[in-house]
Amino acid sequence: MNLNNLDDLKNEVNNLGFNPKVADELEQHMKAEHKYFTLKDQFPGDKGLVDMTLHFRKSNQSDFYAFNKYEVTAGKVPPTVENQNYMVISENKDNKEKPLVKTFDSPNEAIEFFKKQKGTSELALGESPESKQNLASKENGKINYINKDFRSAYFSPAMKQTFYVKEGNGFTARQAANMVQDRTVYRDNMMTSLGDPYKAWIRLDFDQKKDDYGNHKFKQFHDPSFGFNLEKTLNDYKIKELTDPAKKAEIMQAMRHGDRLAVTAVNGENKEIKVMAQAVPRYGKLDFFNESGTRLKREPFEKKITTELSQSKSQGKGREKELEESQSVKI
Repeated sequence: MNLNNLDDLKNEVNNLGFNPKVADELEQHMKAEHKYFTLKDQFPGDKGLVDMTLHFRKSNQSDFYAFNKYEVTAGKVPPTVENQNYMVISENKDNKEKPLVKTFDSPNEAIEFFKKQKGTSELALGESPESKQNLASKENGKINYINKDFRSAYFSPAMKQTFYVKEGNGFTARQAANMVQDRTVYRDNMMTSLGDPYKAWIRLDFDQKKDDYGNHKFKQFHDPSFGFNLEKTLNDYKIKELTDPAKKAEIMQAMRHGDRLAVTAVNGENKEIKVMAQAVPRYGKLDFFNESGTRLKREPFEKKITTELSQSKSQGKGREKELEESQSVKI
């Protein structure tokens, strides 16, 4: 095992914000000299876990491994409680008294595996097959039952995207988790095809057809030419934390990562309420949500905006079509 290569890859996965266990598992696989392997990670999402699969491959010419991409999947299945697992229980043709049981840390992977089953099988949740809750079942490969509380999660397709990494540079795990949940992130280290650096707010373009590799293209709002200024936009709203410079800096940093975060907003009745807020650069606004994820009207939280500022916002939105780009960016 090449120790320099190991250190470099550990730094890459750490700098991209993956959980520390990924670096530990990386070392185990490299010691075993596997030609190709994947590592798993998870992040919390609004409607369920966001799964990540990191791909590592050994060079054919040396003992160096490369980390070039990771896949991100966001579904609507809630995470398990402690000591419970999602499991797929299938008929054992060799021993019908002892069914085959496969457990999953990821509910998204459990659903995908269950959907591929051709025979009689069951998708369940619990501590063991003996104390399970039946979520869905198949007979001869055909669905014959889906728990009513599980139907929305089962039939809603998971959002998938592959993010590419080049020499340790790319979207961080935190940014990727937010992007598959339809949020916008900020990058100050983007490069054109000619090698020129630029800054941009970037989101996945769900309105266009996917590329030849099954990925959504990226829609970019260049900074500063697009005209979105996060600090000025925040100042348009009555948010209590913005009066504290340190908290304001934290909010701006989180929103650049694409986070939807808890803030204290003052409504039209001058009452403080806890809400979730996220930046929406393409509209030059913030969006607000309650704790259950329902979108709220933003107008009660807005300050009175001067005519000059309103005109500036309108002009900025008018330039959106001209300045945004949709392209398959790989880093």
